[in-house]
Amino acid sequence: MASPWLGFRFSAWRRLLGRNPGAIPASRLHVAAGITAASLVHSGLAFLENVIWSRRIDAVRLEPPLFILGHWRSGTTHLHELLVQDPAHTSPNTYECFDPNHFLLTEGSTDRLLAFLLPSRRPMDNMAVGFARPQEDEFALCGIGLPSPYLSIAFPGRPPQDPEYLDFDRVPAEQVDAWQQGLARFLKRVALKRPGRIVLKSPAHTARLPALVRAFPDARFIHIVRDPYEVFPSTLHLWKSLQEAWAIAPGPCPWLREHVLQSFVRMYAAFDRGVALVPRDHLVHTTYEDLVARPLVELQRIYSHLGLGDFDRVRPSVERYLDGLKDYKRNEFKTSREDIDAVTQHWGHIVTRYGYPLKTGV
Repeated sequence: MASPWLGFRFSAWRRLLGRNPGAIPASRLHVAAGITAASLVHSGLAFLENVIWSRRIDAVRLEPPLFILGHWRSGTTHLHELLVQDPAHTSPNTYECFDPNHFLLTEGSTDRLLAFLLPSRRPMDNMAVGFARPQEDEFALCGIGLPSPYLSIAFPGRPPQDPEYLDFDRVPAEQVDAWQQGLARFLKRVALKRPGRIVLKSPAHTARLPALVRAFPDARFIHIVRDPYEVFPSTLHLWKSLQEAWAIAPGPCPWLREHVLQSFVRMYAAFDRGVALVPRDHLVHTTYEDLVARPLVELQRIYSHLGLGDFDRVRPSVERYLDGLKDYKRNEFKTSREDIDAVTQHWGHIVTRYGYPLKTGV
């Protein structure tokens, strides 16, 4: 099965190994050797792509991107898929995010050869998978060598990787600048291949709103929330599923539960700081529940608020996409009494802010 590590350039792979000395057991050395070999190929192809395409990349003028913000398992993927039905929109796809170093050079050939590595459905929620489908740009940022909390998936038995890069807490300004420049160059490469307004979905961006506003002052933002009592068990399932599928050194993750609880709090503290920096007509809020119950109404409201154009021109494409989801069944998780009390204790202020009722596990 394809994993983001198989798309790393050598410098990114070396950084991850350097931060986790001795983490790979003997039984997994063959996996590390395969990633190492692949990373050397990716670095060589990245160099070649840069030689050929650098001037054209530098000349790209990005349209203000559209960021989907929201905690993991809040409906960000569903919203992402809906928004890319608009022909005026584009997005990084799975090939570009899992093989981010040379897609201008290789997409259209290599992706067809590697299609067998992808499952038909995502392990955490049964959503369809394919190299051409929209994907989280966070995976691409990992692959080109930028720090990311997603690196924690590789070694779940080790402490979380780059936790400060969730919200840039205590990250020096010059390193934040380097991260912003890395993201911008990746987006220019996507735009060079498929011009249009780029729609981005990475839940971690929710905590980076202040930095994103500074980097892209004309960007638009859609913030989606979901009942936190449903988000918590679904998020635990997400990370466990990804660790089972992609961990280089599989094993228990003793810090996961507390990490999920604390990351949510940090995310919304940073998000609140960023909201004050965003012009009123550049940010709109929605809920997962409203988007599922009234998708066309919600999308029309979003388009109107953000000035994304006439929604009626997109409506037929969205309706066709929604028709294809009629047989889709969402995962359902039972929330224990302990989890209900933990959500109320840690996330209660967010629960009530967005209009959800507080619960008790008693």
